[in-house]
Amino acid sequence: MPKEALAYLLHTETGQPIRALAREAGVHASTVLRQVRAFEARREDILVDQVLSRLGRRVHAAGTRNSPADEVVPSMDELSQEARRVLRRMCEPGAMLAVAADMDKAVVVRESDDGDTTRRAIVGHAAAEAMALAGWIACDQPGRVSRYRITPAGRDALNRMMAEAENRAVGFAEAPARFEPAKPKGQGAPVDTMSSRRPRFLAVETPLTLLGRRRDRSGEKFLSDELVSAGERLREDYEMADLGIRQGESWDRFLVKAAELSPAGPGHDGIAVARSRVLGALRDLGPGLGDVVLRCCCHLEGLESAEKHMGWSARSGKVVLRIALQRLRRHYDRLGDDGDLMG
Repeated sequence: MPKEALAYLLHTETGQPIRALAREAGVHASTVLRQVRAFEARREDILVDQVLSRLGRRVHAAGTRNSPADEVVPSMDELSQEARRVLRRMCEPGAMLAVAADMDKAVVVRESDDGDTTRRAIVGHAAAEAMALAGWIACDQPGRVSRYRITPAGRDALNRMMAEAENRAVGFAEAPARFEPAKPKGQGAPVDTMSSRRPRFLAVETPLTLLGRRRDRSGEKFLSDELVSAGERLREDYEMADLGIRQGESWDRFLVKAAELSPAGPGHDGIAVARSRVLGALRDLGPGLGDVVLRCCCHLEGLESAEKHMGWSARSGKVVLRIALQRLRRHYDRLGDDGDLMG
């Protein structure tokens, strides 16, 4: 729970004076007063109001700063896993989070160029509330179904969480020294590629989504929105699975190495489940089909590059990819919505 939210609840639910809260926090009383007023104004937001109401009841019952927030908001690990998936989707052009007061799930939807609306992700209500409370999403169209957009703070948080996830994947999770900005060429210092490149999966337009926008001579899309969504769903699982396996691995070598990885460890059930879904999907596809989706969907390799590495003739890759995505979509249809990340 943000400390500003806790200060608001301690003042409104337990009656603690502004000056006392300011002394404890080591700030001026006017700072705490602004925080309290800001959160009071944010209660017009349905998600913020719901989570503050539940947190407020716990704070009122405990009457102390140490009141527990478990079972009200997700743990930081759980929220980070869910937020990486959801906020990345909300960075897409035309994407928004739709929230209905009487539903226990929220939905990220995106309006395509031709006006069609496609479901991009399902979000647990508690996770949506936590992201709203943190200021990562904000409601720009309240109503029976409220619509939320990602905020600049949400984009900053996504960049940070993605960078941390990539550092863990390459073994720098506990690196004690920070990376310095890369120096311009010609100054005698090597360019630090780890600090200069952004995580590859922050790109809004992936090779698959770009291919999905292409149309044939009749104006029909080569890949339907459903097929693109199937490939993006595999990529979500792959990124959450935190596999850290070298790009370019063939289908069979990838499966062997992924199966040999040690368990994700306590508190990382989402990672273990995502790994299981990646392995299940790739095993179902088999060699050839599994290779092309692994390269194009998970490793974000361009289609021409994939054709070259796999020894295929030019322009044959997109036909194989479409067949693979059709098979992958059938695989996910059998799983149903229960196969979505984080439940």
